[in-house]
Amino acid sequence: MSGAAGFFEDLFRGLLQGTPPGAVYALIALGFVLTYKTSGVFNLAFGAQAYISAAMYFKAHTLWGWPKWAALVVSAFVLAPLIGLVLERLIFRHLRTASAVSKLVVALGLSVALPELFNQAARFTAVAGRQITGIMPDGSSVFYDPFGVYRFNRDELAMMAVALAATLLLAALFRFTMIGLAMRAVVESPRMTELSGINADRTSAFAWALSSTFAGLAGVLIAPRFNSLISTDFFTLVVIAVAAAAVGKLVSLPRALLGGLGLGWFIAVFNTFLPRWSGDHTWLRPFQENLTPSLPFVVLFAILVLWRAIGREREASDPLSGVDPPPPALAALERHPKLTLFTRLFGVGFVAVVGSVVWFRAGVLWMHLVTTAVIMAVIYLSVTVITGMAGQISLCQGTFAAIGGFTIFQMADRFNMSVLAAALLGAGVAAAVGALLSLPVLRLGGVWLAIATLAFAFFFDAVMVKFSWVGGGTTALLTGTRVPRPLVGPIDFASDRAFLVLAVVVLVVVSVVVIQLREGTVGRTLTALRGSEVAAASIGISAARARIVAFAVSAAIAGLGGALLSMHQQNVNYSTNFGPVNALFWLVIVVALGARTVEGAIQAGAAFALFEPLILKGDLLAWILRGDDHLPGLFPIPGSWRLVLFGMMAIQFARHPEGLVEHGKRRSAARINRWLEAREGAAS
Repeated sequence: MSGAAGFFEDLFRGLLQGTPPGAVYALIALGFVLTYKTSGVFNLAFGAQAYISAAMYFKAHTLWGWPKWAALVVSAFVLAPLIGLVLERLIFRHLRTASAVSKLVVALGLSVALPELFNQAARFTAVAGRQITGIMPDGSSVFYDPFGVYRFNRDELAMMAVALAATLLLAALFRFTMIGLAMRAVVESPRMTELSGINADRTSAFAWALSSTFAGLAGVLIAPRFNSLISTDFFTLVVIAVAAAAVGKLVSLPRALLGGLGLGWFIAVFNTFLPRWSGDHTWLRPFQENLTPSLPFVVLFAILVLWRAIGREREASDPLSGVDPPPPALAALERHPKLTLFTRLFGVGFVAVVGSVVWFRAGVLWMHLVTTAVIMAVIYLSVTVITGMAGQISLCQGTFAAIGGFTIFQMADRFNMSVLAAALLGAGVAAAVGALLSLPVLRLGGVWLAIATLAFAFFFDAVMVKFSWVGGGTTALLTGTRVPRPLVGPIDFASDRAFLVLAVVVLVVVSVVVIQLREGTVGRTLTALRGSEVAAASIGISAARARIVAFAVSAAIAGLGGALLSMHQQNVNYSTNFGPVNALFWLVIVVALGARTVEGAIQAGAAFALFEPLILKGDLLAWILRGDDHLPGLFPIPGSWRLVLFGMMAIQFARHPEGLVEHGKRRSAARINRWLEAREGAAS
């Protein structure tokens, strides 16, 4: 009996211990549901908004000495709703009828841009190794033990109370008030609600102010749980809490609350009993060491894959969306033949001139940067395949690239394999992983596919890189995962110039492959699926086979690019190059410039590597002005502005899904076409 009593006492203690973090997950999940129900946006920028309010609270209370109530009011009830109103007025008001994928990309751009924008505007720097003060007096030092088995502090009680109160208030808002009904109606069809006399703009503004207030309040309440104040911590916590929002299928507030609490209980109970069981059963120790840190991501992935109801959920669509024009064709397909010839000749000449300058005059730094730009263009072509061609959002391209890098490290370190052969093997391994990953997520689409791939990326980051046969173990990650440069006969690619030639050759080959795929059967099949899966299936097209191929090819390209980047840097540098948060910026920059074309990927690679030194540091302007002494005092501009600028550029994706570069090309081509046709007409 004593053993059974001890078991139930430990179980009860685990449930109580899991309630405060469960309340944290529930708060964020409620914010997700609120934003999705009122705007149709799966707001991955929720963490960024929460971070801004938490940072503002810390700055006002800790650094400026304001009382807690004043800091709370300004950060959560003034600044937060103001941010929501600005985002709605400038961005999301124009995206009401955009696709869910477009809204997701915009939210990703904001998640990158908003924290850095606040840091620059408020002159705030990340806080590490310091406990953040909560809103309650002595919130972390006064405890209550109502059941005699676990003590809650005041901050934890406040979080649990706010989570419960928020659920009740939001449920009442949507169930019993006209404004709640109007907010849901605006999500379904703003044009039809306008016909019914509802002011869609005012309703949407209120919804965004409310959801942003919720994000701000959540950020202030959650901050004391960290020993730092860094935006990436909030984003990771948001990813964990997505599992709770998925339980509510992004629409149910009570289920989101229960999902958050259930996630906290499950993790706490798992961590309570697994160490004891692993002490008696040694075969469980690897699970304790490797599964525990990734448990939230495993739960999230399992919910998406195993819960069939999520796959059957259809995203709400505007009944009047049929009046919208179809997406425009690529500019290259509508250019005048003379313009096409001129464009190709200009491109060849531009590449020849730039290549000559780099080859004969570039120093070590610029040779390194140009090579990085070429390699990143190879990696970005994987986004061209999966997003530009297949129309899917994959948030684990960094993971596929890391697989290529780790494969080349393992093969060269353990088996002394040729690094070029290992790079091809890494591409093959990444392709196999991509194909296997696509199998359980085939029925998912839109935001659900993006969430599943993001969960896989965080699982790989938390678990797989720590295995000795993947990342070499934690020791290797700390001391370095060295990768040699290739040696082929008399050609030693240890030379930076020789390696640049190798990178350019790989880029050309991969570009040709992508172009052939886009213009061949695979590309036409994916185009048909984007138009209508039902119509495509009626003529014998297999959506499953096409998406598996797209995932495999995309992963192979990313893996090959990751191997090249590791060879270039002579180290995998996983956390710097391939971390899940870093890879989000890849998607943002590619879709902002152009995810449908090879040129877009190349320009994105150049922007990634060269924008900061050329533009932000002022090297291009200094060259024009013939010296650094003539630069204005604002240079050099902090490199973090790169995140802000490219993050905000992603906003244009919903308006111009072809990308800013392709949009500019089409407008220029249209004007030149008209001029050429007018000249030909006059000549005839």
